[in-house]
Amino acid sequence: MKNLFRKVTVFALSGAMLLTALLASGCGTSIAERREDTSSTLYVGEVSTDSFPTTFFPWQSRDGVAPTVASLIYNTLFTLDEETGQYEPCLAKEWCYADLNGAPLVNENGENDYDRIEQYYAENDSEYMVIKLTLFDDATWSDGEPVTVEDVYYTLDIATDNTFSGHAGALAWTTDLMHKSEGGVLQTQGMYTFDHDEWGKYPYEEDEHETVMYLHVRPVLGAVATLFSSILILPEHIWQPIVSEEHKLNNTSSELPEAFRQQYENPVGCGAWTLDRVQSSTQMIVLQNRGMDYHVKDENDPTQPLYKVDTIKFMLYLDQNTAIYALLKGYVDMLDVAMSSNYSQLFEEEESIELLKAEGTSIQTLVMNVNPKEEQDSDMRTVLKNKDVRKAIALAIDQDRIITSVLNGEGTPASAGLMLPSQTELYNPEADILSGDYEARVAEANAILDGIYPEKDGKGYRLADGKRLHFEILANPGELELVSYLQQQFQRIGVEVEYKAEGSMAEDTYLFDGNFDMTFQATILNISNVDIMYRSHFVQVDNRSSNYGRLMDEELNELIEEMRTTLNQNTKYELVKQIQQRLAEDYYKIPVYTSNVISVARTDRFTGYVVNPGETVFNLDTLEVLEKVV
Repeated sequence: MKNLFRKVTVFALSGAMLLTALLASGCGTSIAERREDTSSTLYVGEVSTDSFPTTFFPWQSRDGVAPTVASLIYNTLFTLDEETGQYEPCLAKEWCYADLNGAPLVNENGENDYDRIEQYYAENDSEYMVIKLTLFDDATWSDGEPVTVEDVYYTLDIATDNTFSGHAGALAWTTDLMHKSEGGVLQTQGMYTFDHDEWGKYPYEEDEHETVMYLHVRPVLGAVATLFSSILILPEHIWQPIVSEEHKLNNTSSELPEAFRQQYENPVGCGAWTLDRVQSSTQMIVLQNRGMDYHVKDENDPTQPLYKVDTIKFMLYLDQNTAIYALLKGYVDMLDVAMSSNYSQLFEEEESIELLKAEGTSIQTLVMNVNPKEEQDSDMRTVLKNKDVRKAIALAIDQDRIITSVLNGEGTPASAGLMLPSQTELYNPEADILSGDYEARVAEANAILDGIYPEKDGKGYRLADGKRLHFEILANPGELELVSYLQQQFQRIGVEVEYKAEGSMAEDTYLFDGNFDMTFQATILNISNVDIMYRSHFVQVDNRSSNYGRLMDEELNELIEEMRTTLNQNTKYELVKQIQQRLAEDYYKIPVYTSNVISVARTDRFTGYVVNPGETVFNLDTLEVLEKVV
């Protein structure tokens, strides 16, 4: 399940106001109906400020509840455990790297042999590597048709062909990484390529043609994560007859062709759940468990389906306060909403409500503008080009105090390497530059600045050429409290900061243009995205990258490129650790905190809720283990 963490704004509404809002929004079901429901129906509260979704087509489902529903109706080839780097089967049951003739490059245990892979492709001049995939032979679409390799090929074909896809919606970022043969010439841009016209050269058994496939992948190990766990597969037999140059997959016209409308509203998917359009309404979306029609079974009893929940009813509320009140009063079993720690007190006296906390995966950082455009430069921004100044500013940040005061203790300190300790394969503890005694760090910061800007004004602020060392922090209103604590902490080293409202379209107005002193940026790095994110956050300098502060570090760039292109997984992970150390030394994106993800669920109908890093209580692991209260 994708992380649906949402930044929230706290509103102090009375119970009466909440009740009024609940009644006004429509609840879709009654308290009595849920409490008397003895079936395995799970009632899930969702915040949906928009109207009922017009489409659950996965490449267009980006807002509100639609992406969650789409991820249950459709499926990827595999899912990736971000902590271990292991792939879990979905539509495909196994995969491996192969040589150019299709022979697996695996060890005696059937696992990818990265030393062999690296050696083989170093000795063979090839623009691509070969991946062998095997689908489950009993995976089906919700209309009963089998899932085959042609569905996967079709999905990749149409996703990379703007003639038909229009680079539809949520898939647009993926298509930047996907390229295929054009005019008979295999393209090498992007993360991976494929040319399934060549599949016949590989050694197939007669009964494997529907389930075994070979893909051509650029020599970038991260391509696999993108290919396997990011792209929801489409049914060729549904879409091929109706997609054309005139009617592309990004069709959002108010006058949709009927065939499109039917699939947008009543999708044929390959996931474990199917949409029950009859039961669904403007305040409720209903999904039914496909049970034995789906290939994933309970590993302890293969005759049983994996999920014990029969039905999921998503109850749609206009705002978070209304959704919380619905949970308190018993309209729903859980909330798929990440909430502020300020709400915790609402549930302390509720015996039948469980407060669940998961480690966050998003690291809040303070970004320094280290290389502004010439026309955006200023005296103070010139100061930030000095790495020693940035180091002093970083050392002055008291993460523990911020977590206690701003997050009510619901968070953890973060590393300058921008990886989490739970990501054991990648985490480098030596990049944690903000650990240790805070007072000692403040003393070190002052010693650094004493050597650069020893002169101070009457209020203790340092002077640079007679001007107070003063910076603006570009932020949104929800970050005002954070800015105020940074003001206090930076004052201890003679640095003045003030809040500057980012307003609307902040990226286009300020960030892409490099027109700011400092700003906040949430960063998520993990096993599956290091190839993409490191380049976007620290290498690319353009109007679409996440390198807002325009860092230009050639040594870091070389490390990142080496990490991206190595074909040895162990080497890749070691280089990731070296990159973290380098990031810590640049003092460019300073870690502030990682906020816990807090969610709630009732225990009067179900028990066994699970929370994973970065997720709310509504996730696939929860669905696998929920037990009905008898």
